[in-house]
Amino acid sequence: MNLEELVQQIRSVHEQLARHAKQAVDLSLTLRNWLIGCQIQEYELRGQDRSRYGARLYKILPARLEQCGLPNYKWRQLYCFRNFYRTYPQILWSLTTKFKRLLPSTIPEAKFEAVPLPKSDASVIPMEKLLESLSYTHFELLTAIENPLARAFYEAEAVHGLWSCRDLKRQIASLYFERSALSHDKAKLA
Repeated sequence: MNLEELVQQIRSVHEQLARHAKQAVDLSLTLRNWLIGCQIQEYELRGQDRSRYGARLYKILPARLEQCGLPNYKWRQLYCFRNFYRTYPQILWSLTTKFKRLLPSTIPEAKFEAVPLPKSDASVIPMEKLLESLSYTHFELLTAIENPLARAFYEAEAVHGLWSCRDLKRQIASLYFERSALSHDKAKLA
């Protein structure tokens, strides 16, 4: 091995582990946001004092979180987290034991067992693959898509095409799903 080979080996190690660290951070943030959404959803359904706050929850909660030292949780973010949880409930089955401990105690144990997804869930990419390939920002863009078939299309394209968030946003805005359904030459459109 010469000096140039040593430099290339060190560079390769650095790049691979930096990429791995970024993926780990992205996954942790995604799971954090999903778990926060889960907590909010469960509170809205079963919280002891939920009727006291009602629709004001999203105004009160950010202030209370800030008092606890969590300053950057705005009502819009919390609402998005809740919608993320509602759109991707199957993430539950991808959680490791250490993350399952962070779930609200109101979630019954039976929910932990993987069951077939409802027919309305058109996703063809396994959740584990989505979680390792997409950041939370990707998921936030996907959550805003109401049509499950369109959402599944964009999930698959984002994973297979290695789309950045900017790419995904642009493709959604350009109605790529709708255009691909009308196109006779799918390869040329892609």
